[in-house]
Amino acid sequence: MDAAALAASLVPSWSAVVVLFSYLGYLAAAGAVLPGKLVPGAVLPDSSRLHYRCNGLLSLLLLLVLSALGVYMGWMSPTVIADRGIELLSATFIFSVIVTFLLWLGVQLNPHFMGVDLKFFFVRAGMMAWLFINLSLFAKSYLAGSANLSVILYQFFCAWYIVDYFVHEELMTSTWDIIAERLGFMLVFGDLVFIPFTFTIQGWWLLRNNVELSLLAATVNCFIFVIGYLVFRGANKQKHVFKKSPKALIWGKPPKLVGGKLLVSGYWGIARHCNYLGDILLALSFSLPCGTSSVIPYFYPTYLFILLIWRERRDEARCSEKYKEIWVEYCKLVPWRIFPYVY
Repeated sequence: MDAAALAASLVPSWSAVVVLFSYLGYLAAAGAVLPGKLVPGAVLPDSSRLHYRCNGLLSLLLLLVLSALGVYMGWMSPTVIADRGIELLSATFIFSVIVTFLLWLGVQLNPHFMGVDLKFFFVRAGMMAWLFINLSLFAKSYLAGSANLSVILYQFFCAWYIVDYFVHEELMTSTWDIIAERLGFMLVFGDLVFIPFTFTIQGWWLLRNNVELSLLAATVNCFIFVIGYLVFRGANKQKHVFKKSPKALIWGKPPKLVGGKLLVSGYWGIARHCNYLGDILLALSFSLPCGTSSVIPYFYPTYLFILLIWRERRDEARCSEKYKEIWVEYCKLVPWRIFPYVY
């Protein structure tokens, strides 16, 4: 794509705007009417408690069915997102800016619009868009005859991760972003633009670069993905269950606590942020199918590594101030921050 074509594609077409608003409109409607488990959120600083309807998985499955029907009937092309990727990126970015200023986001902790919890809505939209961009890229690769093992592994790993997110969507209700982060431009931009359009860089790369993986490389890649998934999902689930039911068994044993507050059982006895380790391994597994000829496909794991190291340092400082001597004792029992025996 030359510079003139790139500049032209940065101006959103009406079709890109229609795709974006149809998608967001569907999610708003599906989130409101589809059945789902009503999950109580954490107690907020003002002592209030929101409830979240976790019907993301059903919303996703229904949208997949509707999209497949649309493709089958010839109403839409399976490559529409891949064909208009830059236009959709531009339209979504502009939408993020407009939403931020119109609703004065960043002032409220949990803003709602027409009954929609915007913070929960935007993260759902970003995660689901990640999958649909990938599926469109896969369709383009398949139609071009270039859907080889590298493409299949990348697509499978990401799809598993995203679907698993929606299977365990209620765990999101106890995360820092939902509980304490105010909804401003960075959160809106991160959910709607950064997640779907940068986490798919590997897919765009594989669309334009043929990478042939050896059986050994593919096996190692699968191993890293499985270990990363088990650690990531296991650690997050243990934390969520502990917050909801502090006496629930962990790995078949009563949880061990420091100062009656800090968990040192299960994954949380291995490293203080073991979930970050799993997340980093997963991110790496998404990029390994792209080979080693370029650093571009490794943007996501590199970014995530830097982000999680920064977040870990922030969390450590906050916890040290909050728990004081209990935190000191906890750090003695669990000396490793993220990487056991390394860091």
